[in-house]
Order: sequence, then C-alpha cells, then structure tokens
Amino acid sequence: MTQRAATAAAAAVLAATALLGLAPQAAAAPASPVPQPQSATAENKAAAAQAATAPDTLATLSRFFAREGKVSLTAARPRIEGEAIPVNHLSPEFVAGRAGAPVARLEFLAGKAVSSDGQQAALWIARTEAGWQVVNIATGDDEFRYAQLGAAKLPGGTVFREPQIDAWYVAGGSRVLPLDEDAVRAVGADGTTLAAYRVRVARAYGDKLPGSAYAEGGMAGGYAEAEAVPAAVAADAEGAGVPWAAGAGALVLGVLGVAAVRRSRRVGARA
Repeated sequence: MTQRAATAAAAAVLAATALLGLAPQAAAAPASPVPQPQSATAENKAAAAQAATAPDTLATLSRFFAREGKVSLTAARPRIEGEAIPVNHLSPEFVAGRAGAPVARLEFLAGKAVSSDGQQAALWIARTEAGWQVVNIATGDDEFRYAQLGAAKLPGGTVFREPQIDAWYVAGGSRVLPLDEDAVRAVGADGTTLAAYRVRVARAYGDKLPGSAYAEGGMAGGYAEAEAVPAAVAADAEGAGVPWAAGAGALVLGVLGVAAVRRSRRVGARA
C-alpha cells in the first residue's frame, strides 16, 4: 500500500467514526454531543465569519501554512476570502432509512483561508458548547470547489460528502450525481437514483450506526498511524491550545472529540 493510499485509508476510518457517531480509540469522546449548526442562516454565517477572522485563528493559520516550510511564519499573512458556506455530509438518518430523512445534513460551515503564497485551507466552523469555534483546519479547497461544481451540474441540488470514501455528490429530485472520481467509482459516471444510493449506503454502513453491535463493541479503531508531525511544529501549535492530527495536512482544534483527517487536495475532479 502506498503512503498516499495508507493515509487515505486512515482518513476514511476516522471520517466514518465522525459521521456514524463512533469515537476512535485514539481520541476521547466529548462529554456531550457538539451541537451542529441547524441551518446556514445569515446570523450563523456572521458568527462563523467572526470565529474565522479572530486573531487566535489567524495566528494558528500562520503556523498551519508555515508547517512545511513553504512560507515563513511571519510572511504567511493568512486572509479569509468570501463568506462561510454550508458543508453537508451523508445523513445517518438516511442510512438508517428513517422516513422523510434527507440524504445529507448540515455538518459545519466552512471558511476559505488563503496564505500570501497562495496555499489554501478550509476552516471547519461549528457551534459548540463554548460558542462558535473553528474545530478543524484542512488543506485544500474541496468544500468550495465541489459546491461550485454541484451548483453547475445540478442547480438547486444539495452538495454533500460521503466521508467514509471521501466522495462528493450533488443530489436533487430522485437523482444522485458524482462530482469526483471516488463518487464515480461508487455510483457510476451517470450517477444513480436516490433509492439505489440509499440501498448502497445502508449496505455499507447500516450495521455501524449508533446502537449497533459494531458501535457497542468499540470497533472504531484499528487503523495504522499516519506520519508524525515534526515535534517543534506540534509543540508550537499545542502552545496555542491546538493539538495536531498526524498526517494528511489536518489540524484539529479538539472540540469535536474525533480527529477529522483528510488527504491533501487531489488534482482535478471529474464532473
């Protein structure tokens, strides 16, 4: 298995635990569930923007962009571009077959961060028990690219991610259409019906929902560790209260109780 494939596999396991309500063995479960943003209202977007542009966030972004030496800490000068956008993930209620459940649910709001040398990152912003906070920083601009691709491919549709396989789709009416290569592999280049997609995800994840034997048996672990972050960089980040998640260019702020890891942006996407 290549390093890229190994990192992707670890990311898929971690993302699955996040979606299905399971806590990986390597991370402590939160004392109580983190509230999701119920809707992307103007008020919620304004609160997310305030969290994204806070001085502590910008300082953390400087360290994030400088972590591999691509730009110096003082020269990073991160900025936030545009307004926060809603990011939807595959809904556990849909997987479980709950009547009337939509295919996806709002998971967090994302803000686009850009460094002086052009690096990009997505700030994952959620309403927590402590208020609106940045809960993760992930490399690349996936959230924004796929939102644009989905709007162009199926205007008015719901763009969402199936995090277990890092696949992006847009759904509308009775159709689910792929937005990237992972989704094409899952549902074909022409997409599938909503009903057929439900059958597929129920078969893949239905036995891993909260309350299942999988969940009760603590089977969320078992993935290999990704590459370590340099100790000096990790210590600097932790000094600001920001623990690193190893590998895949993800910096987790520790609020969600699970390590949300994603590989670096892939080049190109098939619409």
